[in-house]
Amino acid sequence: MEFSKIISVTGKPGLFQVISQSKNAIIAENLTDNKRLAINATQNVSLLENIAIYTYEEDMPLLDVFKAISEKTEGKKAISHKESGNKLSAFFAEVLPNYDDERVYTSNIKKVIQWFNLLIDAGFDFSKTEETASNEEE
Repeated sequence: MEFSKIISVTGKPGLFQVISQSKNAIIAENLTDNKRLAINATQNVSLLENIAIYTYEEDMPLLDVFKAISEKTEGKKAISHKESGNKLSAFFAEVLPNYDDERVYTSNIKKVIQWFNLLIDAGFDFSKTEETASNEEE
């Protein structure tokens, strides 16, 4: 599973992996139940690879945030995204101490933690993505 092929579809719960692309649709597979779905051009799709979190220095790519969460949780699931806003903010501050709390809302933190837990459930290994990223740079 490649992080560059993981997408979120507006109006659809969960995350999807892009399987193939046709002239007017994307074929994606739900990471939770492996059901396939055709996504047409009218639906909003976000590549997780293109999402970043605001910090006081520069925007941090979502993959780096996921790696930081993975290090903190030792590769296990994080706290539930249904926890209180204060608990979620405190957890996120431990993982990413310099995040911009005025521009990153609790709803954003919930979504990031929910996505992280979905990826862990799907067997995604963030330690391996670090290795491939450093190998490509060499």
